[in-house]
Amino acid sequence: MPTATLTSKGQVTIPQEVRRRLGLKTGDRVEFMYQPDGNVALKTKKIPFESLRGILKTNRKKPLSVREMNEAIAEAVCEKFMAKDRRSRGLE
Repeated sequence: MPTATLTSKGQVTIPQEVRRRLGLKTGDRVEFMYQPDGNVALKTKKIPFESLRGILKTNRKKPLSVREMNEAIAEAVCEKFMAKDRRSRGLE
């Protein structure tokens, strides 16, 4: 049976065999559950990807279309090169 040592900071490294068997990866969360017999069970606390939808707030009402993105890029490129041209002519 795998074992681990508690550090002075209260941390424990979960043995590789246990991580592999539970399918744990870096960043995964685990839950400790107290059992009636005094033991503690370790449970993986995986978050379904779908549940993350909408956690980032934005002020935009709707996403930009590809056409709107292309127009914004073209406008920014034109402005950049026009400013560069004005500087090279000494107009700025």
